[in-house]
Amino acid sequence: MENDTTDREIRFSRLLNAPIELVWEVWTNPEHIKNWWGPNGFTNTISKMDVQPEGEWNLIMHGPDGTDYINESIFKEVIKHHKIVYEHISIPKFTSTITFESLGNQTQLDWLMLFEDKEQLIQVVKKFNAAEGLKQNVEKLQAYLDNYKKM
Repeated sequence: MENDTTDREIRFSRLLNAPIELVWEVWTNPEHIKNWWGPNGFTNTISKMDVQPEGEWNLIMHGPDGTDYINESIFKEVIKHHKIVYEHISIPKFTSTITFESLGNQTQLDWLMLFEDKEQLIQVVKKFNAAEGLKQNVEKLQAYLDNYKKM
């Protein structure tokens, strides 16, 4: 199958315990996303986050060991309360597609990271434990949503 990308993708799905409006807000507002983005132990400095097609997203992820990871992305598609596609243009290069589906007071989140080739995916998974990192990222999102709803 020519269009089969399963050998160069990471997928993660989660039913979030929050309405889509809140999930969208904490996903697209830099004042929120800086508080939950990244794997466990990471903090973030966001210098630019223009959530619209061709908008830039520049952030530095600060690892628990003190290492800074510069991330530059370009938003390719933004459909409010439905879909965000961004291209990670710094190394490692990949495209993320995040879809949101409203299920009453919950939101189905589906996240796809598509790498340029199988070797790059293998390298990123080995070096950065990317699959586990994505899972932790979404778990941190749910924890942030839980805390935010209590405010």
